[in-house]
Amino acid sequence: MEGGGNEFTGEITLRPLELSDIDDFMVWATDDKVTRFCSWEPYTNKEDAINFINTKVIPHPWFRAICLTGQPIGAISVTKNSGNDMCRGELGYVLGSKYWGRGIATKAVKQVANNIFAEWPHLERLEAIVDVENVGSQRVLEKAGFQREGVLRKYMLLKGKTRDLVMFSLLSSDPKS
Repeated sequence: MEGGGNEFTGEITLRPLELSDIDDFMVWATDDKVTRFCSWEPYTNKEDAINFINTKVIPHPWFRAICLTGQPIGAISVTKNSGNDMCRGELGYVLGSKYWGRGIATKAVKQVANNIFAEWPHLERLEAIVDVENVGSQRVLEKAGFQREGVLRKYMLLKGKTRDLVMFSLLSSDPKS
């Protein structure tokens, strides 16, 4: 992974992402390396990013900034399903490329995994789907205790191409890592 280094030993915290974090948000949200496997294109202006934070992030029930010494360096979210699927939630995360390969994303995912089932008692399964070429993100999930379930062939249109995705899951009954 680019930008990697030794395992990071500092404190990683999660907190709500706020509009005042816009400059930090723009660091990773404008980076082609970061957004390569995201469903969204890199942001090209602050106005669109401010609109996204105001209309999607702030009202989202579980969207957090991944912070290093209080400064946002990425984001992580859990999106709940409804109806017959309310027992499942989907995990998503993004991290600034200069922090890749240091164990930061793994620590953030573990924090979510260790707390989300208590915060949302109706949740029994946390899922994450990852592009087959995004090996780094697959490793993050495996290190955080998620089970690789299989490949979903031609599952999603991403940046104009139909992509194969790997399904990972963590159950509320799985041992905490």
